[in-house]
Amino acid sequence: MERTGTLREGDRRLARRVIAWGPSWPRRGGLAWEEAAEHTELWWAAAGTTAAVGGPRGRRAAVAGVSAMAVAEVLSNGVAKQVFERRRPPREWVPQDALRERPDSSSFPSGHTAAAVAFSGAVAPTWPAAGAACGAAAVLVAAQRVHGGAHYPSDVAAGGAVGLAGTALVRAAPRLLRRRVP
Repeated sequence: MERTGTLREGDRRLARRVIAWGPSWPRRGGLAWEEAAEHTELWWAAAGTTAAVGGPRGRRAAVAGVSAMAVAEVLSNGVAKQVFERRRPPREWVPQDALRERPDSSSFPSGHTAAAVAFSGAVAPTWPAAGAACGAAAVLVAAQRVHGGAHYPSDVAAGGAVGLAGTALVRAAPRLLRRRVP
């Protein structure tokens, strides 16, 4: 039990440091990333662009990305957030110029991060360059979730794990379906 308390306290300390870190310009830039990632708009735009310019490979990558994102969203927002009740970091930790309205949902895990990692992870095997670009955007989204005070670092790490699970499920689905169909 003591180890859990130590981990929780370390998570809180790291969150406070990240939230308070740096000048205001990265926070303002992060707000733009947060807006783009809201309701998975960034990933839908990436899917559309990938499908439009990538030919058959781009369409396969887009379908894989959207599918993994959907699975990750169900796992994070539909399952995990319902099981784990966790308050978001206190509003007092966030500078007033960056304080925004935050959802009432559980902080654990980060659904934004889950969607970002799932989309990027599913796109990468089909089109590595597009996956790398999406992966860079996913890292920015995840970092902003902590820097903006919406999540603790462990929420973002768990969101990343959920995103990887969504990717793995989507990648395994065709093989699993072939086993079932005679």
